[in-house]
Amino acid sequence: MENLRKLVYPGRILALGRDSSGRSNVVVYAITGRSLASRARKLVFDSGAIWTKPTDDDAVKKGNPDLLVYPAIVLGPGIAVSNGKQTAGIDVRFQGSPVEALDRALEKWTYEPDAPNYTPRISGCVLSADRAAISLIRRSENAEALRSFFEFPLVAGRARMIATYSGENRDPLPSFAGEPVEIEMSAPSAEAAAEAIYETLGPGEGRPDFRVAVACVFARAGAMDDYRLHIINRAERSTR
Repeated sequence: MENLRKLVYPGRILALGRDSSGRSNVVVYAITGRSLASRARKLVFDSGAIWTKPTDDDAVKKGNPDLLVYPAIVLGPGIAVSNGKQTAGIDVRFQGSPVEALDRALEKWTYEPDAPNYTPRISGCVLSADRAAISLIRRSENAEALRSFFEFPLVAGRARMIATYSGENRDPLPSFAGEPVEIEMSAPSAEAAAEAIYETLGPGEGRPDFRVAVACVFARAGAMDDYRLHIINRAERSTR
């Protein structure tokens, strides 16, 4: 987890991989926030999806609710995850490759309109095959949308991670760039993985605590509608 620990402010994080036993595909979504609006949220399981929902409606309205409230993880025969409303368009029943599923779903999406940061859209999916894909849509210096897609095999004990920002806590926030980062996935359960990631995102000495929430799904490889999930919010934990 050292690659994750180095990020002072990563923004939103997603990771896709497989547990150390090789029996479960793993999907992680984590939120860190600096603004009051971003921090006034929690992750909630509802109707086959994990949503970001307000803990304080007035605080969220001070930001951009359209960018703050969305289905973060959609569960089914496959699993989709992202940092925005684009999650709903990723077809978890798609029979092609995961990178094709992302390409189809994200064709009309661009980076978020939240100047001056222009937060990238990060998305991922795991379908029925033993492969996953991650995408990054970020803003170029001349305001074009740069689109990157990465497909990779699911390997026991490993995961690939991407964040919205590079990890520096400065203004404007620098976007994540390059390939997804490889991380170890040694935790034996959704609970253990979520707790490990939440702890790793904790502040270093003398730094503020930006953690908002973490969700982790362990879905049986080959039958991903058979899953267990664990959610950590600042004030509560839940398992399903």
